Amino acid sequence: MQELSMHILDVAQNSLDAGATRIEIVIVEDLPSDKLTIRITDNGRGMSQDIVAKVLDPFYTTRTTRRVGLGLPLFAAAAQDCDGDLKIESTEGQGTTVVATFQHSHIDRAPLGDMKSTLMSIIMSEHPCDLHYVHQLHSLAQGKMDCRGGTHPANRHPEKRELREAKLCSQDVQPKRAFEFNTADIKRELACPPLFPPACGGMEGEGINIPLSHPAVREWLAEFITEGEASLQA
Repeated sequence: MQELSMHILDVAQNSLDAGATRIEIVIVEDLPSDKLTIRITDNGRGMSQDIVAKVLDPFYTTRTTRRVGLGLPLFAAAAQDCDGDLKIESTEGQGTTVVATFQHSHIDRAPLGDMKSTLMSIIMSEHPCDLHYVHQLHSLAQGKMDCRGGTHPANRHPEKRELREAKLCSQDVQPKRAFEFNTADIKRELACPPLFPPACGGMEGEGINIPLSHPAVREWLAEFITEGEASLQA
């Protein structure tokens, strides 16, 4: 797969197929540590340890629509090719957690890709499911870059540069930026109580729940996700 977002969608689809009603996707881009972590957690039916031991085998699958299960093995290979790994924890009747790690700067690491389309596909799935999404970016402060060259004051005293550079490298990390939303919260905001039927278009004494699939809500969600992801790169 050319984008990591497609791996995320594949794992989320596994969660939905396992009857999950809640999915949490957490992406942490830790630039100071040069690490990318993707964690997907669900409350689906889970797996036995026997099955967990087999799911990374490309010739094993529980699906009846295909004879091999390439999703997780490909995700694991993508992580391992970038000096990372993929771990699976699962408990029957409780759910599953998949954690993939990558060296962020690795030349072979695929881009995160179109997260808006991935998230919208999960939200608009025919299976009712609440989605909690968190994307964090930890970046280096400008001070660390300034001390490496040019006319920065630290460079006027070569004998002190190493000490100053070490100090900057240890403390000049910008606070994390984050984009987060939970569809459960959005659904609560869209639930119109019976106290205000005229504003919601309802009859006297009844409320209306506006679905996430409503065209206006769907359009707003797509814009909200696009802007949220873009804000991390600003």
